[in-house]
Amino acid sequence: MRSLQSVAMLSGLAALVVSPLFLGAGAASAQTAPRYDRSYVGAGIAGGVLSGGRGNDDTSFGGNVQGRFAIPNAPVSARGSVLFTGDNSAIVPTVTYDVRLNDKSNVYAGAGYSFVQNGGVTSPIGNQDAPVLTVGVESQVAKGVVVYSDAKYGINAYRGSDAGALSLQAGVGLEF
Repeated sequence: MRSLQSVAMLSGLAALVVSPLFLGAGAASAQTAPRYDRSYVGAGIAGGVLSGGRGNDDTSFGGNVQGRFAIPNAPVSARGSVLFTGDNSAIVPTVTYDVRLNDKSNVYAGAGYSFVQNGGVTSPIGNQDAPVLTVGVESQVAKGVVVYSDAKYGINAYRGSDAGALSLQAGVGLEF
């Protein structure tokens, strides 16, 4: 069971890392161009795909509210997410390093911390507060509209277990 969880985690992370290459494949340029640098707030789905190995911490499905504040003239962003189910939620602030794919898309990676509302009750990112690593992609698909997808890995995110939590998110945002 543990190896199946590891395969699922690695497959999800690989898909998130490789898919942006296909989004930006047609945008080649010999000159340096600006990165996608818009801030946004969005909402979508969230799924916790790993469990802590105990009966009360199964995988979970819910939603997310996510925002990005692009720091002007810097390749970093301040991000915040609320990951929720019907039973619990977690607030996950992060700082990311953003890499340009084309003038409308970025891939990003960073770190943060999850603050779980009801400790011991499963959320998409585990059932206790924990450090979080994140990797994702975002792309403007129409004027003022962005789609995003990311994976968040909570380190030792389950009580009574050294298991990590992996949450996959996708959503649509409005730029500001």
